[in-house]
Amino acid sequence: MNGLGYQLLCGVCAFAFAQPALAQDSGPDQAAAEKSASGSVSTSDIVVTALRRSERLQDVPVSVTALGSAALSQQRLQQVSDLAGSVPNLQASTVAGDGLPIFSLRGVSMSDFSFNQQGPVATYFDEVYKGSFPLLGLGMFDLERVEVLRGPQGTLYGKNTTGGAINFISKRPGHDSEAYLKLGYGNYNRYDADGAVQAGLGDTLAARIAFTFSRADGWFKNLMPGRPDGSAVRQYGIRASLLFEPNDKLDFILRLTTSLQNPIEYGVLGEPVGSLGIGNGVYEMFGASSYFRTGLGRREMEADNIGRHRHRTYGASLTGNWHVADALTVTSVTSYDYGRLRVIDEADGTPLRVLEADLKGRGKQFSQDLRLSSDFDGPFNFIFGAYYNIEKLWNETSAGFYSDIDVNGDGALTWEDCVDSGFAVSCIYRNNYKQVRKSAAVYTDMNYKLSDRLILRGGIRYTQDRGKVVGYRAQIEGPDGVPIVNTIPGDDPFDFDASTSARFKKGTVTGKVGVDFKTADNDLIYASFSRGYRANAFNAQAYFSPDELNVAKPETVNAYELGFKSQFLDRAVTFNGAAFYYDYRDQQAISVNSVTHIQTLINIPKSRILGAEFELTVHPVQALRINVGVGILDTKIKEGSLNGTSLRGNQLPNAPKLSASAGFDWDIVETGGGKLSWGVNGSFTSKQYFDLFNTERTAQKGYALVNSQLSYRFADDRYGVSLWGKNIFNKYYARYSLDLSGNGFDYTHLADPRTYGISFDAKF
Repeated sequence: MNGLGYQLLCGVCAFAFAQPALAQDSGPDQAAAEKSASGSVSTSDIVVTALRRSERLQDVPVSVTALGSAALSQQRLQQVSDLAGSVPNLQASTVAGDGLPIFSLRGVSMSDFSFNQQGPVATYFDEVYKGSFPLLGLGMFDLERVEVLRGPQGTLYGKNTTGGAINFISKRPGHDSEAYLKLGYGNYNRYDADGAVQAGLGDTLAARIAFTFSRADGWFKNLMPGRPDGSAVRQYGIRASLLFEPNDKLDFILRLTTSLQNPIEYGVLGEPVGSLGIGNGVYEMFGASSYFRTGLGRREMEADNIGRHRHRTYGASLTGNWHVADALTVTSVTSYDYGRLRVIDEADGTPLRVLEADLKGRGKQFSQDLRLSSDFDGPFNFIFGAYYNIEKLWNETSAGFYSDIDVNGDGALTWEDCVDSGFAVSCIYRNNYKQVRKSAAVYTDMNYKLSDRLILRGGIRYTQDRGKVVGYRAQIEGPDGVPIVNTIPGDDPFDFDASTSARFKKGTVTGKVGVDFKTADNDLIYASFSRGYRANAFNAQAYFSPDELNVAKPETVNAYELGFKSQFLDRAVTFNGAAFYYDYRDQQAISVNSVTHIQTLINIPKSRILGAEFELTVHPVQALRINVGVGILDTKIKEGSLNGTSLRGNQLPNAPKLSASAGFDWDIVETGGGKLSWGVNGSFTSKQYFDLFNTERTAQKGYALVNSQLSYRFADDRYGVSLWGKNIFNKYYARYSLDLSGNGFDYTHLADPRTYGISFDAKF
């Protein structure tokens, strides 16, 4: 529990302007896609696999943003959370740190950030679903493309979701020998290194090995003597890929990955609320003083217990394609993942120990996706598939409240202090459990071409989800770690080995229907209805009573969408857009009783979301590329309450009404010696709330960001140098904020300040 779960116990963002460019994973359009990724062909040639088929982006009847390797590099998108500044209506909350974002897409998000939860926006790496935090490894390196699919994914994708899907596709091994190395240095003593090497190993084998490494000092200044600065960077990732093509009908790719993030933890800004300071007057009751954060700058703190965030992952996947006939392909994706995660959260950012947490998670999963796809010349085509996933998690969370107060004044901090305070001060609340989730599904997606201009589409999926929590126990401890009383299961308060369990089982049908129409100018107009669902969830924030260990119902979204994709002026202008209406039912959320601190995972019965997004790309001349993006949202809770307070009429969190961006990439001059390019992009994000109560004090007001990069590539394109800057005007804004006024402060994660640097790259 951190900002992740403090609400429990304690009672920008728009389209980025680098040219979107994709390459498909394999197939005859590979060459065209690679040219697109380099920016040498028009948007009409971009190839995506958003619907598990290789298609031109302009022919795909869904709202999807595609970012190729060139765009990712130009915008220095290094963390998964960075995507929030590049995709309309995508937001990212970094409550668990930059490497573990919680995505909100078109206003669909989650308010319970426990390690065991799986969000409504699914994340995939090379078609492998990565759900819970411990399994989400470092993946933003050596990528061919990123695809962001908006809307419920209730048909084709491995995990049934209500919000959407984000697909990270790594570069495919090839038989041509190649390598690259990129080195960089920036402020805060930042060092970066990225690279890859590829080679053919005979007629049937090829291999590619890629890596990334980053290290930087913390930018959140810690004025506590002897304690490190917060929000540092210290990470690396390695991916080895082996391609095996025994004949022209069969190919396999084996991918092995590992990553480690081990930086000094993110810094937390604890802002005092009211006149009693951080501590809310509790310290004064015992002859001490609360904390008032005087004499500190906006990015300064005095934190005594800031430590390292540690996240280690391992993964293996095998993707196979068997062309059983000229128009039939069997695809298999098999994967295994393992991860360990520990977050030590200095929640108050002070020399006191008002509120601190230690979160530990360990998980493993196995998944299998098997599908048969057709590519007939006739009017009818299909995909039939089956999916299975099993995930096992072991979690432990502890939260300490005022654990530095000597309640009885005996000069020692022991379990007796907690007891003497009536379990209110100098206590640690701890729980641990094992969770197992299984998901199995069968699905189909079909399309029928009525004419050269009109296509009918439909898909259906049956999903069965099962889950269980076993060995669940919660205890109250003293500041010395000695157990005092057992609260869950609670039959015998002094049986510290006692535990309890909970289960769920749910089967559901989801799907999609739609129609596509091509105009005489080959523009696309499409309309669709889709339904997605997010499975039941266990409340992992149960500490005080067995009643807290409950199971929330599944949440669902019924989505209606109308969109278009157009090009004109000889394809110099690409203009895509979509409008949508969501009927959002049973959104899962945490409810906290402010008096008893009892918390349960509940469902908000009904919300509605209206919105649209538009993306415009203009190439007035070959040397200039202009991009504009706009996201519009209007969200409203129609039925629901939390902690006895009605939410009716409130906006959904992480759902700004407006996000807009504009930018350009300009090849200033190109001579026999090389090419000088300049790119500038700016974005605006309007006011957004971080909680369902729409707390004004913790809301983030509208803000604008500006980034830029100046690059020079030598004539043979083997070498390049770039000067870059992000958040050039040093905008001060929050990625997440939480009302902890019961403890006298607001808990806030700040976004990065101005960063800048230089990088060099070489191709071999």
